[in-house]
Amino acid sequence: MTEYFDALETRSKEERERDLFKSFPDFLKDITKRIPAWSDRFSSVDLASITSREKLASLPVLRKPELMEAQAAKPPFGNFVDTSLLAGNRIFMSPGPVWEPQAPGPDPWQAARSFHAAGFRAGDLVHCSIGFTMTPGGAILDEGIRALGGIVYPAGVGGTEAQVDAAATLKPVAYAGTPDYLQTLLDKAEELGKDLSSIKHAFVSGGALFPSMREAYAARGIQVMQGYATADIGAIAHETMHEGNLCEGMIINENLIVEIVRPGTDDPVEPGEVGEMVVTSFNKAYPLVRFGTGDMSAVIEEASPCGRTNMRIKGWMGRADQRTKIKGMFVDPKQIDELVKGVDGLERARLVVSREDSKDVMNLQAVGQGLDAETVKEKLASIAKLNGRVEIVDSLPNDGKVIDDQRDYTA
Repeated sequence: MTEYFDALETRSKEERERDLFKSFPDFLKDITKRIPAWSDRFSSVDLASITSREKLASLPVLRKPELMEAQAAKPPFGNFVDTSLLAGNRIFMSPGPVWEPQAPGPDPWQAARSFHAAGFRAGDLVHCSIGFTMTPGGAILDEGIRALGGIVYPAGVGGTEAQVDAAATLKPVAYAGTPDYLQTLLDKAEELGKDLSSIKHAFVSGGALFPSMREAYAARGIQVMQGYATADIGAIAHETMHEGNLCEGMIINENLIVEIVRPGTDDPVEPGEVGEMVVTSFNKAYPLVRFGTGDMSAVIEEASPCGRTNMRIKGWMGRADQRTKIKGMFVDPKQIDELVKGVDGLERARLVVSREDSKDVMNLQAVGQGLDAETVKEKLASIAKLNGRVEIVDSLPNDGKVIDDQRDYTA
């Protein structure tokens, strides 16, 4: 068993920067030749001059609303994808909607490295509980586990009793999926008298791993580690261990360039300052240059004790906008606007997100005339693809909030 996935993880910082930027101008020239949207975007840029982070910061940030507008104008990908490279692969749709292709080759979202850091190894049987349809979450985890040599049971979401029966029969050594669904499986197994003690490792993403949840899993003998990923980029960062102890923050994945910028200005902030994570990906079919994730974090300047030398961030620290991840799915303020416009009599609405019994809960506060809560609830579920409660209220604060995330990420 090797401690590191490969030698890239322990390069000097200088060597890594040199490797990332030595061919960066050629990368930009290549994507502008093949992909019309990048050709248009960089038509006035001296591509040969983009040889450092400082030069990279002169390029505009591409944010999801702009990408969504481009996709709506020229579906499905807004001319940001080389579709000639998609044969034999998949296309996904995330909430928004945003269309994302699967690139060619093994582990196209670069998730294997994250699983290795979490203690997964070749031959491990993994129970994978995350959506395998429409959105790319299941495929991202599945491809990463199999690239590492693991064996996947693609359980998906729902059918908890059937999932427990499968896990009790197959006896997986690991779980992959959302943080809270593992608790759902364990509770159901206890209720049914089934033994899931074979699960010793877990890698979770698609939601917050609260400290209390991690402690509860540890008490059951399960080491849980988390990663940060997006549907557009794939695996961006992951937790690591050193001598049996969890290291602070997350290590950035290799073969990516991550910047922390000040929302609204797109200028890189000083180390330690909180800002928006902006990522550049070298995905050949779906390259993204200075893609604004909308997620906030900050750089930890000290080297990680795990020995990996890449940038270390504090992890997920909220949203630069109000777009919020709930039960592993993003809900966008535009979807709440669509809801308001789609229900007769609905004048204003606010989605309040909280936690109850270690689970995400949505409560829509609705203002209007002659509203039927059940009708609003059904419309919310059809738009957000998530179930939530509806509360008819007389008024809402005039503070600009459409989505109010009230979850405590420190508890």
